[in-house]
Amino acid sequence: MNQANENSTLSTHDAEDDERNRDIKIYINGDLLHREEAKVSVYDAGFMLGDGMWEGMRLYDGKWAFFEEHMDRFFESCKAVSLEVGMDRAGILDALTRTAEANDMTTDVHCRLMLTRGVKDKPFQHPSLSRSGPTLVIIMEHSRPSLPRPIRPATVPHLRGLPMTQDPKLNSHSKLNCILACIAAEKAGADEALMLDVHGFVNTTNACNFFIVRKGEIWTSSGDYCLGGITRGNVLEIARAHGVPCLERNFSLTDVYGAQEAFVTGTFAGVAPVGVIDGRTIGTGEHGPMVTQLQSWYRELLDQECP
Repeated sequence: MNQANENSTLSTHDAEDDERNRDIKIYINGDLLHREEAKVSVYDAGFMLGDGMWEGMRLYDGKWAFFEEHMDRFFESCKAVSLEVGMDRAGILDALTRTAEANDMTTDVHCRLMLTRGVKDKPFQHPSLSRSGPTLVIIMEHSRPSLPRPIRPATVPHLRGLPMTQDPKLNSHSKLNCILACIAAEKAGADEALMLDVHGFVNTTNACNFFIVRKGEIWTSSGDYCLGGITRGNVLEIARAHGVPCLERNFSLTDVYGAQEAFVTGTFAGVAPVGVIDGRTIGTGEHGPMVTQLQSWYRELLDQECP
């Protein structure tokens, strides 16, 4: 199991080590190949230019959690960038099922579904040079989150941008902005980066949607500059269903530093507490009562989704 001491850094994607992942099979355009043999062309648009879309999903008890919601986002993103998927939702589900069966996977599985514009004739950016058809890759791993303490983000200068540059609502392969934010946070000794929007309001971390709790209310960003997180939406829905006021609004770092609790949400880690931001302890710095309750409600929702 991955271990972290008081001073080591974490990631919301930290997982327990699993030896079975050394022997997995990966799906590439209908073929299932051992991870050591799974390759894509250096001319592939995804490798060459980051030209593609992806989804991260979880398999619980033989069912993909919130599959339809993930497919809504995936197909909408592909349409926005004129990327032909090459199959419908049933085809995607069949590919996922084949990959899971080939790896004897049924639960506590994380999947990265990746689609690129395909192999290019020449090493240039114009989309018309990708003439092979799309490249679909599915990587599945046995994966249980391992977060021994609340995460500690740091605010970084890298912003969540405007939709006319690269729309942050697209789950694209082009993640350099978030990678630079992650690097800045790591160099500051933090676990993840807390990113602001173009107006200076708090938005997301480099990998997850971000929330604070103030006087019994849950606050998260307006959603204008962040990915439409599936877990984000589910957490807001279940909290409101239990009578917790939830606000999607602009707020500043001052609001964050004075919050009673903070947490992040994502497909991999679910609901994860935040303890320290920019050297300021949030609340007690430990699991707060709201986060504990939300984790319980989210687990119940997963049990309903994947009975």
